[in-house]
Amino acid sequence: MLQGKKIILGVCGSIAAYKAAMLTRLLIKEGAEVRVIMTEAAKEFITPLTLSTLSKNPVLSEFIKGKTGEWNNHVELGLWADALVVAPATANTIAKMAHGQCDNLLTATYLSARCPVFLVPAMDLDMYQHQSTLVNLAQVRSYGNKIIDAEYGELASGLVGTGRMAEPEHIMASLHDHFSSKGALNGKKVLITAGPTYEMIDPVRFIGNHSSGKMGYALAQKLAEHGAEVTLISGPSKLEVNGHAVNLVKVCSAEDMYRECVKHYPATDIAILAAAVADYTPDEKHQHKLKKKTDQLSINLVKTKDIAAELGKIKRENQINIGFALETENEKENALKKLTSKNFDFIVLNSLQDKGAGFGHDTNKITIIDRNNTQKFELKNKMEVAEDIINSIISKINA
Repeated sequence: MLQGKKIILGVCGSIAAYKAAMLTRLLIKEGAEVRVIMTEAAKEFITPLTLSTLSKNPVLSEFIKGKTGEWNNHVELGLWADALVVAPATANTIAKMAHGQCDNLLTATYLSARCPVFLVPAMDLDMYQHQSTLVNLAQVRSYGNKIIDAEYGELASGLVGTGRMAEPEHIMASLHDHFSSKGALNGKKVLITAGPTYEMIDPVRFIGNHSSGKMGYALAQKLAEHGAEVTLISGPSKLEVNGHAVNLVKVCSAEDMYRECVKHYPATDIAILAAAVADYTPDEKHQHKLKKKTDQLSINLVKTKDIAAELGKIKRENQINIGFALETENEKENALKKLTSKNFDFIVLNSLQDKGAGFGHDTNKITIIDRNNTQKFELKNKMEVAEDIINSIISKINA
């Protein structure tokens, strides 16, 4: 399963560091290439010699290699890896990662990594439940990192509770799940729309909405991590695609977005229409700023092209189209109508009635509906929501 995969194992200063030896051995046994980065504190719990012997590579811990003056290049390390696994991840290191602090080789490599990052917390139960730790875990999760949750059991303090580092076998299972699902989308061409559209009234004013594009951008990032070839057609948004092979096409109006979608759709395997496209646009775009001359102003609006419906008309049998529905009432009924009228394979429903869902939030609460099933999810970070949607896509492909 992990044959040929390049894994960086980060080891922090925790009594659970002894488990890094077994984890290294399991990774090597499955054919992975392993490079270990230890913090200085980790050396108090397990020797570099142990991990270098098991990994068959020198253990790295400092920016400069001994007395030679050579540089342990954290940028190259970050580019080399297929995955960065930090096990154990201490409260201290998690806090540094949450806030971009970079005072050792491990955190520098983390900030340079373009690969998926797995953090495996290990600490005493009160530390694990402390509000600051929970906030930091939520923060690193919002960056797209995967948390392999601590487990319940006896802790070094003698207390019994949640805080034990996940067992090496459980960490391996998470890596297996990641790399096996990634293969299902390798090379698939995915078209995603995201963000709002701006329908210009004059050079200054426009009709728009509150969409930030966060859900579409999260999907683009996660799909690229799964090996898909992603084209992201984005309306006006402050977001950027960082460190991932995503073809970003920026547009402004619904008409602009329609033209780009029609251009890219024929070569697409999967289309995810997450943008909040304006339903109407002014029939006249004024060349100059309108002056305040009267107490009232009327603007005549005309319908924009329904991008989802137009793509649904030309959809081939082997293509998958996924829609989004943001509703304020009769949510499921309205979503089911869109599922049929726009020829979607499934639709992602979220409601403005759910706290933390919808426009502008880092979280979302969704229901995935197809013609046979309805699957509800709890409120989650949008990166985790993206994974739930991707898992549904993979299930559809494998059906």
